[in-house]
Amino acid sequence: MITVLRVKNVALIEEVEVCFGEGLNILTGETGAGKSILIEAINFLLGGRASKDFIRSGTDTAFVEGIISVTDEDSFNALTELGFDLEQDLQETELLIHRTLNAQGRSTCRINGRNVTVGMLKEVASFLVDIHGQHQHQSLLNANKHIILLDRFCGTELQQLKEELSSLIADYRETTKQLKELQGVPGQREAQMEIWQFQVDEISKAKLKPGEEEELEQKRNRLSATEKLAKHSNAALYLLYGGTFDVSSATDQIGKALQHVIDLSRFDETKRPLVARITELSIQLADIVEELSDYKKALDSDPQVLEQIESRLDLIYRLKKKYKGDISDILGHFDKISEQLAKYTNIEDEILQLTAQRREKMQLVAAKCNEMTAIRRKQSELIQARIIESLQDLGMKDVKFAISIEKQAAFTANGNDKLEFMISPNVGEQLKPLSQIASGGEMSRIMLALKEVMAEVDKIGTLIFDEIDTGVSGRTAQKVAEKLTTIAKSHQLLCITHLPQIAAMADKHYIISKSVNRHEEKETTTTKVQELPLQGTIQELARLIGGAQITSATITAAEEMREMALGLKH
Repeated sequence: MITVLRVKNVALIEEVEVCFGEGLNILTGETGAGKSILIEAINFLLGGRASKDFIRSGTDTAFVEGIISVTDEDSFNALTELGFDLEQDLQETELLIHRTLNAQGRSTCRINGRNVTVGMLKEVASFLVDIHGQHQHQSLLNANKHIILLDRFCGTELQQLKEELSSLIADYRETTKQLKELQGVPGQREAQMEIWQFQVDEISKAKLKPGEEEELEQKRNRLSATEKLAKHSNAALYLLYGGTFDVSSATDQIGKALQHVIDLSRFDETKRPLVARITELSIQLADIVEELSDYKKALDSDPQVLEQIESRLDLIYRLKKKYKGDISDILGHFDKISEQLAKYTNIEDEILQLTAQRREKMQLVAAKCNEMTAIRRKQSELIQARIIESLQDLGMKDVKFAISIEKQAAFTANGNDKLEFMISPNVGEQLKPLSQIASGGEMSRIMLALKEVMAEVDKIGTLIFDEIDTGVSGRTAQKVAEKLTTIAKSHQLLCITHLPQIAAMADKHYIISKSVNRHEEKETTTTKVQELPLQGTIQELARLIGGAQITSATITAAEEMREMALGLKH
């Protein structure tokens, strides 16, 4: 509900502040007094466009500010989701909306002191205020909101189905996600399997062993020095065992020494232990000679061993570079891809199983959507009849109204229905979406009828009707007044009118007037807004009834009309 509106330097308005009330707020005044300017200011405040002519002549900046109270939980939650940190008490919370426009055409928007974009301002406003008439700020023209309004009429049965559908959709999407993960990008899984199979074969064929590289490098280093090793081993064998005619070997020398010690011990028994020790030395020397001899033979017997070792090390180095790690890392990679390959090899059965599960879940989703559609179709027939009846009361005798419900391929938590309100105001015209209705007078009456029927479920708190009485008179005017009164029981209404039947229903009545001011030989025109007391309301009703001439008869008629209106209201 708009509680306070402040307007400064907008067209003919120099500065006004209006405090609106609950129920039906009526705005009247002479033609050209500036009634629609006030609506334009509100439209601008809620994110509408404005030209430079919007700014009052002689000033640089137009300013509009409004305090809007939010009383229903749905709107509060929607605004909170948009990021506004609202303080909510038991009754209501308030938004302070502020917007300016300068001479360069730039505007600034603030909500509760926070700078926002025009787009965000419009989104916030869509939960709070509807303007019907010359402007296009009507929520009922937004086809995306039609399904929300209809669903509110469908009650708890549809809400329960929505909750069940949300659970089914979440289950379906999880199954779809798992299936996509298994399937991967088309052809990618097969390509990956080919890569892994090649790597498994390559590593398996290599028959790598932990520590093998270090062992081979040691052998290679040894075999690379074969010539030197042979030279030294030959020399050692020559000195230990070979010898010549001129030079005795170590074996010969030890043998001769042993014979001398044996002879010596015959004369000195204390040296007999030396015989055993030299004998042991002779045996150890024989073992050394045998080991050196075997070593020398191994060096001479296999000249291709070094080449084999080099080839093996080359394979190891190449695999290390390819797989970016040592032998243990390569073997770890082998175990990992072997496991993945086995999983992928057997994945087809799992894909088939998940595909079947997804199909079954899709069927459950479709069935739930069909249940929702059936409820909507049944409820829409009742609403269509009520809206047609309301429009006929408003003088549109040949009107046709229908709620179009079509199935879509895609589905959301609201099901898979595409829903839109359709209307044909005149005989011979086809049903068209509400947004294609051109006549301003027809549009206002259509919106009034829709709002009357939807009032019990429409959560938007404030409705504004700009000259809803265009082309209306007599009995229809009285019907318009009665319907406005009905809607005003659950909504705040701001209504510009020229009809006394409508004005008489006011809970609050405001007169809009303009005056010419002279200052230093310069004349300016200024629009003012004033709330009328009871007697002022009677005077204004008399003016609307009798025109320029206000007589005792028009005063009496005005009093009677006001009294009858109050009787209807209560």
